[in-house]
Amino acid sequence: MSAARRGTKKTTKSPLTVDAESINENLGCRVKKLRGDRGWSLEELASASGVSRSMLSEIERKHANPTLSVTYRIARAFGLPVQDLIQSADSASAIQTIRANDPAQVFRSDKQCQIRTLSPLNLEKDVEFYEVRLSEGGALRSQPHVDGTREFLTVEEGSVDLESAHSREALNKGDSATYRADVAHAIVNSGKQKAVVFLVVTYR
Repeated sequence: MSAARRGTKKTTKSPLTVDAESINENLGCRVKKLRGDRGWSLEELASASGVSRSMLSEIERKHANPTLSVTYRIARAFGLPVQDLIQSADSASAIQTIRANDPAQVFRSDKQCQIRTLSPLNLEKDVEFYEVRLSEGGALRSQPHVDGTREFLTVEEGSVDLESAHSREALNKGDSATYRADVAHAIVNSGKQKAVVFLVVTYR
């Protein structure tokens, strides 16, 4: 006997329920993939996002229904907008844009130096691309990075003195250099005006 003849109603899920399930499934897949791409453990993602390890595990297994606040904290840890985190990989745009006025991309800003990140934050420790602005007399001095790290620098404006370990080189507008960054290194404005350099950091 059919359900209609027995007088029972056939239950169906509302579109809102289906959409919520789809979002949670996409979120779980995205979080797990992004964490794997960065080589993070659940503990490391928990530390970066402020979301508990147990909640992250539930999200990755698609057993959780996280709040917008939790989703936002996870997205921020990966350096992504919430929309990019919850959408499926198939629907994600092939172009990831970084706007010139995005304050999240400003890594450092003080009287000596301003550093703006030009690469997506979720690619950190893979390849990093920066715009560095040095005021007159300004310097960017860095401690050694991990073994095998190299930096590639191009001078866009002004002139700088480049230091890597015990080596030094003077660079002017249009000059480029590559050097070890797993030793102490520095970029020093050697001119009488601001200097602008573009810097790419690669990790072995």
